Amino acid sequence: MLAPHATPPLSPARVTVVLRILVLSTFVVLLNETIMVNAIPRLMREFEVSAAAAGWLSTSFMLTMAVVIPVTGWFLQRVTTRTAFGLAMSLFLAGTALAAAAPAFPVLLAARVIQAGGTAVMMPLLMTTLMTLVPPQDRGRVMGNVTLVISVAPALGPAVSGVLLQLGTWRLLFLAVLPIGVAMALFGRRKLVDTGEPVAGPIDWLSVPLAAAGFGALVYGLSELGAGKASHAPVPPAATALVGAVLVGLFVWRQLALQRSSTPLLDLRALTFRHFAVALGLMCVSFMGLMGAFILLPIYLQEVCGLSSLQTGLLLIPGGLTMGLLGPQVGKLYDRFGAPRLVVPGAVLTALCLALFALAGEQTSPWLVLALHVALSAGMAFVFTPVFTSGLSVLPPHLYAHGSAILGSLQQVSAAVGTALVISVMSGRAATAAAEGHDATGALATGVRWGFGISAVLGVLAVGLALLVRTPPAPPEAKGEESAPTDEAAHAPS
Repeated sequence: MLAPHATPPLSPARVTVVLRILVLSTFVVLLNETIMVNAIPRLMREFEVSAAAAGWLSTSFMLTMAVVIPVTGWFLQRVTTRTAFGLAMSLFLAGTALAAAAPAFPVLLAARVIQAGGTAVMMPLLMTTLMTLVPPQDRGRVMGNVTLVISVAPALGPAVSGVLLQLGTWRLLFLAVLPIGVAMALFGRRKLVDTGEPVAGPIDWLSVPLAAAGFGALVYGLSELGAGKASHAPVPPAATALVGAVLVGLFVWRQLALQRSSTPLLDLRALTFRHFAVALGLMCVSFMGLMGAFILLPIYLQEVCGLSSLQTGLLLIPGGLTMGLLGPQVGKLYDRFGAPRLVVPGAVLTALCLALFALAGEQTSPWLVLALHVALSAGMAFVFTPVFTSGLSVLPPHLYAHGSAILGSLQQVSAAVGTALVISVMSGRAATAAAEGHDATGALATGVRWGFGISAVLGVLAVGLALLVRTPPAPPEAKGEESAPTDEAAHAPS
């Protein structure tokens, strides 16, 4: 287990090196989650595949993340930090090299799955190591830097791909990343230190297929449901999502049963901590609204405003940079003022920007869209950094890996739900507008406005949840606790 009490004291300089390695490595692997978006048309022509098939290059990445992350809570407690880092980077680099040389579409698709496997290990590893090494009073500042990884890397993916595709072949998307990844892997293996002693423990083999099939089917069904008429799924997406939800329910039931007798694959006792549960709910609702908005923005800019994919990518870069630059500053403010004073204004600003996007039309200036996107990114920075920090800080050390895995798993599900919801609404309203006599562009603009309206409603719900956020009690390690929390501590009032 990555237990802080088993970790030899590290100097502040050494801690900085370890976290910098993990942050930069995670940035590189997360960038690839969205880097394929602008390459879809070119890949359709080169490999002679349909849009639905090409879309699997992004869908498969998200699906693999959803399948692997629930297992990382168990995995990270049973291997060393260096072993987990080596596995994550090896998978990512193998997938990247295979993708760069892919002679056929199925090979490229398999390469994306391998890439995603490495990414799914790296994210919880970063969060768990951060919580283990960084003292409570400094976590806001450090988590502010991690915001750049969690939010900015996926946001910059389309922009980076737009620039690289302008320079040459789609293989540059992987060839440009490969040497950077290799350098990070080699440097990490040399400088990284283990932050705890692994603890051997059994694995419940029934939980593994339940988690893989459940989360995979749920995210896939929701993704295909969001594709609407463009979906070519052999089984109705709603049925797939329903089956996935049932399997996830069985997985949860199995974990609750294992908590009473042995070691669960994913320890759900983290959810008994009120502050973690509230932070998790706020993160899920916010992510649903924001992912829906991120899906709609490129559609709106290209299909309604007539911008190219490169122009769209460049227009979205300032927002990503805003979040990255604000992250450390918000982290410092969190250490000083706590979460509530930051989360509520951030959630209000986010909801307001989403509501203004819902008023955008065919004549809206791209510069206004740019300003709104920058403001939206600022609001997100004031929400996500305090939410991640305060939510995980209330957990005892033995639940860090499980809390990170729960956050990561529900992040993927929330992204799929948000995407399915706004795309379904957009498609339905666009079809209605077309039937009423609007031209294609006008009908799509109407659908996009309704989609942003749904995101704005989710933003308002997030404001309500933000009002429930309180300054968390002192974390267990600050009290000298190394054992599981008592019921009183787990349900401590705000």
